[in-house]
This record gives sequence, structure tokens and C-alpha cells, in this order.
Amino acid sequence: MKSTVMLALGLLIGGNVFSALYDVSIKWLPDEASAATFLLVRQVTSIMMLLPLWFVLGKPKSCHVKLHLVRANIGAVGALLLIMGLMSLPLATVSSLFYTAPLMIVLMGALFLKERIGLISSISSVLGFLGILIILRPSEMNLFGILVLAAALTFAINQLLLKKLSGSESPVVTLILYNLLSVPLVLILVSYQGISGLSWTLVSIAVVSNFFLLLYQWLSVLAYRRAKASEVAIAEYTGLVFCVFFGWLWFAEWLDGLSWLGAGFIVLPSLLLPWLFSGVSKRQVTARIGQFYPSHRMIKRVRLER
Repeated sequence: MKSTVMLALGLLIGGNVFSALYDVSIKWLPDEASAATFLLVRQVTSIMMLLPLWFVLGKPKSCHVKLHLVRANIGAVGALLLIMGLMSLPLATVSSLFYTAPLMIVLMGALFLKERIGLISSISSVLGFLGILIILRPSEMNLFGILVLAAALTFAINQLLLKKLSGSESPVVTLILYNLLSVPLVLILVSYQGISGLSWTLVSIAVVSNFFLLLYQWLSVLAYRRAKASEVAIAEYTGLVFCVFFGWLWFAEWLDGLSWLGAGFIVLPSLLLPWLFSGVSKRQVTARIGQFYPSHRMIKRVRLER
């Protein structure tokens, strides 16, 4: 594997530790706090935290303001939906659903960025969709679960849009504009939900969560600039492990049997299939699959990228 890909994977794994800690911080919000109020405070404190660094770096500018505007507003909607999900569902459940985003990244990378997608990714996507159905259980459909999936979609879109940015653009500019350009929309959301739960406790949690989120976003920007989305998206899954562990450690939350099964369908195929078939020739892969699908016609249809 290329050293640039390995570096990008390492950056994303480290970033997902902070992403999981961000999710944890939201679980500590006061019961009376609204999602929009917290989001507004988080955006404003984030800008204040980044401005000194922006000045130190010589006030770098961006040539992609329109792209940043799109990313910022898509991200604000997704952030609101995710916060609502985290305030209403167990951390492990939210994480299991949100980590469908890497599947979305791979599929949209193939559709919009023309990145090649092979048999392994296709199988992983199908099994991941089954995992979503198992966790959501259509007969017990939960609105907040749907909101988390929508948040995952916005996350996947924003990660792919990072590929459109210049590699020389400062991550600080990307992060400041991501928060600054979404403030008008967030103010509209606050006017709809109403300001509630505004307190020093909420501000403190916003500052802490910003610290975690900005570290994740910074590492994510660096990672997705160094490798194809389909090559590094798999590292996003490590966040699920961290979230399940933190949920058990601090909130005594745990997945039930069916949710574990669904999470396994989402995560394990993308982790295990590439490992099982790494360094294996096309003929050997065909033979292995043929052990499970003995039909000669089925074997002939197998196509696996190397």
C-alpha cells in the first residue's frame, strides 16, 4: 500500500477518536437545551477559537468561497440532525447508523468522481444496506434514526466536496469558512426552534466539543487530500468502535443482539473482504467464491478489481 494512503488512513483513525469524543460531549448537554441553540453556540465559539490561528498563519484566503458556502450549509443541516439524534438515541445506535457514511462516500465517489468501485465495495454496500434495515427495523421505525442517516448523507457529501479544494489551501481557512458561512442558516434554525437551555454549562460543552470536532475536521481535511475517497473511507469505521466503547464506559449503553448484527453487516464486510482477498489473484478469488457458489455460470460472472 502506498505510503500516502497509509498516512491518510492513520490521520483518519486518529481523527475518529476525537469524532467519538465529540459525540460523547453532546450526550452531556442539559436536558432543556435545544439542538439549534447548541449548534449556534458551537459555531460561534469555533470561529473564535480559529481566528487567532488564522492571524498567526498570515490571514490565508480561499479561492473556493462558493464551494465553502455549499459545504457549510449542508454541514449545518447535517450537524443539527446528528445533534438531535444524539440527544434522543443511545450513542452506540447513533454511531452504528452514522457510520453508513463511508459506504455512501464510496458509492458517491464512484458516481460523481469516477473513482473505480470493485466487487468488494459492491458487496460491502449491499450488506451495509441490510445492516441499516436490521438496526432501524422498519416495523419499529424511529424518526431520529432516519435523521441520523440523513446526517450521514450530508457528512459523505461534504467529505467528497473536500476533493474539489486546492491541496495548497490552508485547513484553517476551510474550517473557519465551514463555520462562518453557515451562521445565517443556523440563526434561522434557532428562530424556528427557539433559544433554550443557554447557560455557561452549554457554552463550556460547546467549547470542549469544538476542540474535539476541529481536531477531527483538521485531520479529515488532510487525509482526504492525500488519497482517493474509496481508499481511505474504510478508516471512518474505527469511529464506531470508539463510540461503542465510550457509550459503555460513561453511559452504560450497549447494543442489543439485532443491533450488533446490523452493525456487523455495516462494518465487517469492508474490513474483512479486502483482507481476505489481498494478494490473491483473480483466478484464486474465483475459486474461493466458487466454494460458496458452485454454479459454473455464477463463477463466470465474478469480476474483481485488483
